[in-house]
Amino acid sequence: MSATAHFSPPICVPTKFEMKTSTLISPAHAACTDRRAESLRHLPAAAQTAFARFQAEGDPAALDPVVLAILDDYIPQRSTVPLAELPGGTKLIDDLGFDSVAITEVVFFVEDLFGFSISNEEIVSVRTLDDLRGFIRRKLALTPPP
Repeated sequence: MSATAHFSPPICVPTKFEMKTSTLISPAHAACTDRRAESLRHLPAAAQTAFARFQAEGDPAALDPVVLAILDDYIPQRSTVPLAELPGGTKLIDDLGFDSVAITEVVFFVEDLFGFSISNEEIVSVRTLDDLRGFIRRKLALTPPP
C-alpha cells in the first residue's frame, strides 16, 4: 500500500471516437488492454467474463466475481465455503485470515487492474467483503475516463 499517491494508467476505456469507428484503437489503449488481459489471465473464466462485461456495460456490480476471484487468489487460509456464498459482513482479517501482506498484495493487484491508487488511510476502513465491494465501486466512480 502506498503512503503517497502514484500514477496508474486509467481503466482501458476506448474514446468516443474509437467506439464510433471500432477499427481505430489508440496505441495507449491497446497497451493498456494487453496489460489488463495479462493480469486477468490467471483468474477464473467467470471473473474474466465479468470484467469484460464491466468494460462493455460500465456496471460496477458486474465486478463482484472479479473482486471475489482476486480475494480467493490471495487468501491465506482456504475457506471451506466459496467466497461467493459467504455473507457480505464476513471480515477479511478475523474470518478469512487476511494479514497485512495479503491485503497489500490485493491492493497492488486492484490498483493495477483498475488504474487507481489506494492509500493506507483508505484501505484501513475496508474490513468486510461488502466494504471491499463498495470501496472499489466508489473508487471507480471517482476515476475519470481517459
